[in-house]
Order: sequence, then structure tokens, then C-alpha cells
Amino acid sequence: MKTDDLVAMLARGPVSADARVPEKRLFTATAAAALLALGAMLVALGVRADLSTAVALPMFWLKLLVPAVVAAAAFVAGARLSRPGGRPAAPWAAIFATLALLWIASIVDIATTPPADRHMLVFGQSAWLCVLSVSALSLPLLAGAFIVLRHLAPTRPVLAGLAAGALAGGTAAAVYALHCNEMALPFLGTWYVIGMAVPALAGALLGPRLLRWR
Repeated sequence: MKTDDLVAMLARGPVSADARVPEKRLFTATAAAALLALGAMLVALGVRADLSTAVALPMFWLKLLVPAVVAAAAFVAGARLSRPGGRPAAPWAAIFATLALLWIASIVDIATTPPADRHMLVFGQSAWLCVLSVSALSLPLLAGAFIVLRHLAPTRPVLAGLAAGALAGGTAAAVYALHCNEMALPFLGTWYVIGMAVPALAGALLGPRLLRWR
């Protein structure tokens, strides 16, 4: 939002407004970009061949749940940061708690696995494909979130950009999970998290440039 636009809005005096506008706009942009990312994944990678049987495995749903929690919490953080005075502490705490539990479970899994099998447990067969795919699939989501936030009133552009990137990364990772056949906790705790961290870091770096008031 431009400073002149804000001054003009304040000069008009009190007006009735929908308090959920940021959430609605951000949800619409995220949903549209998620469909685009899903289409790109289906064309470029396709769903895993054993999807019909994989859905019966708890690990399949955990690979969807962790990114979904990250995306949902980042969505709340982004919506709160889109307006002055928003408090995003609780959503960030939810993300950190989720990742901490994932890392603890991953460490236990590694510690209880024979040393000869630990490398495969962590790296699987598609470590860098995971990072590159999640990062690439997050691009339309990151762009959509930034477009929405630029038309709102974020006063902390670094945190707002971080939230937009985490939202993009979490959603992209959930989309990629429909293709990925890796089924180890340490793989999820390492490469999925790195894949989500890439757009989150990009968002934090771009925030001061693209989200500051002009």
C-alpha cells in the first residue's frame, strides 16, 4: 500500500470494512497458485505410481500433515502481518513446535537404525530432487502471496516476506508429497524442511524490497 493511499483513506473518516479481507485475499491467491503448482507437478513429475496403496500408510499422511501445518500457520502469520499491529507469535510457535517434534522423531529413528542403513534413511534416492522441486513449485505461491501483501499494509516487511515464503514452501511441499515415494522420517525432517526453507528465506530477503511502503 502506498502512503498517499493510506492518508486518503484516513481522510475519508470511519468506513465499514470487512475485517477478514486479508485472509480472504490471501486464501484466494494461495488456492489459485496451489492449483497451478499441482498442475505443474502433474505435468513435470506425475503422482507416485503406488498412490492407491500409499494412502494406507501413516507416513504418507505425515508427509502431507507437516507441510500443511507449516502452510496453515504461515497463512495466519501472513494475514496478521498484513496489517499494522498484527501479532504473529503464536503461528511461528506452531511452526517451530512442529519442526522440533519432527526433528526429535527423526533423531530417534536414526539412532535406532543400524549404521549401515542410516545414509539411505536420511538421503533416500531423491534428496536434491526434493529440494529443487519444492523450491520450484513454490514460485507461483510466493508470487501470489507477495501480490496480495503489496496491496495490504504490512509494517514488518521481513517477517511478512518470511510468512509468505513459509506459506509458499509448505503448500509446495504438500503438493510434491503426492509425487515423492520417500517414506523415512529423517528424509522428511531434512530435505522437505530445506525445500520449505528456501522460499521462506527468499521471502524474508525480498520483503524489504517489495513490501515496504512507498
